[in-house]
Amino acid sequence: MQVKRLEKRLTIAERLAIPEILKGLAFTFRIMFRKRVTRQYPEERYEAPIAAKGQPLLVENEDGTPRCVACSMCEVVCPPKAITITGGETEREIEREPEEFRIDMLRCILCGLCEEVCPKEAIVMSDRLELADFTRESLVFDKRRLLTPVSELSNRIRYTKEKYDKWHSPSS
Repeated sequence: MQVKRLEKRLTIAERLAIPEILKGLAFTFRIMFRKRVTRQYPEERYEAPIAAKGQPLLVENEDGTPRCVACSMCEVVCPPKAITITGGETEREIEREPEEFRIDMLRCILCGLCEEVCPKEAIVMSDRLELADFTRESLVFDKRRLLTPVSELSNRIRYTKEKYDKWHSPSS
């Protein structure tokens, strides 16, 4: 017993996929004249909120010295081990400061644990989110590149104080 197959013959328009092309063009023209929702970067910059965790920076006091006392707590708490600190002695009342402070931004996951653990508020997560360069070496930031005046970071320092003070009991 032979089974007879029923085959539908395609029209020329169906063979050339004309209905699908027309549907695609109609969709394109419908969408093309809508208001844009994407940011036109780099002409339109993103204004990060104060809570954004961007590039970590070292706070520099008004006298030009770093706030960091090289306690290495941020180095210990860093999950990807992106921070390297070498402490050194000073002649000032602060006995230590970092001789070398490096952050490998290729390893940094911008978690903010270094900011949370710092007892001197010496490392702060900034609103700098653009971290791109052409070589790997240029993304290992040293102390000179990380030091930022306290006046530029005052809003973030104030925000972190308010944020972390909620966990402390009120002093009597």
